[in-house]
Amino acid sequence: MMSRRILISLTAVLFLSVVFLVFPKMELKGQMNLKAFPDDPSTTELDREFIRRVYEIARRAGADGGRPFGSVLVHEGKIIAEFKNIVNETGDVTQHAETGLVALATQKFSRDILAESTLYTSTEPCIMCCGAIYWGGIPRMVYGTTSSQMGQLLGRDYMSIPSREVFERIEPGIEVVGPVLEEEGLKIHAEYR
Repeated sequence: MMSRRILISLTAVLFLSVVFLVFPKMELKGQMNLKAFPDDPSTTELDREFIRRVYEIARRAGADGGRPFGSVLVHEGKIIAEFKNIVNETGDVTQHAETGLVALATQKFSRDILAESTLYTSTEPCIMCCGAIYWGGIPRMVYGTTSSQMGQLLGRDYMSIPSREVFERIEPGIEVVGPVLEEEGLKIHAEYR
């Protein structure tokens, strides 16, 4: 009886040793071992204010059962539209925070207003969202968290092309600022996963 307990104990110790040796980087939900990138040097205090707002939207979206992404459109220093990712709610894979925001804004505002606006988004946009920003005629985009850092945190390869590279190819005149307050954004994704 005693030798059976010893055998079970040794087996458990051996198993746990292997788990910690093979998976040393495993972390619990909400924990991060990733160092955030510093803010883009061209970031302004106003940019930080609006990135904090999109992080609030993203956090709320995740808490509501959606994906933790949010965007706002700013014109003359004021938020004129907001949108959160609603892919889970609608089943429509095109309803990212940025594409949804652009679809809403192009129905509601003139091309002149859009041409004087900035789109703020919680996470660096994918290629589809970059296309929507371009076709919406929005000349400036500011993002919080890089897609590469989010992918590393979540252990997934999103096969994304950095948004700067996408815009350089399709419209070099679009100003891209980011990352901004990335550590805060990574915490949101860590809580969600």
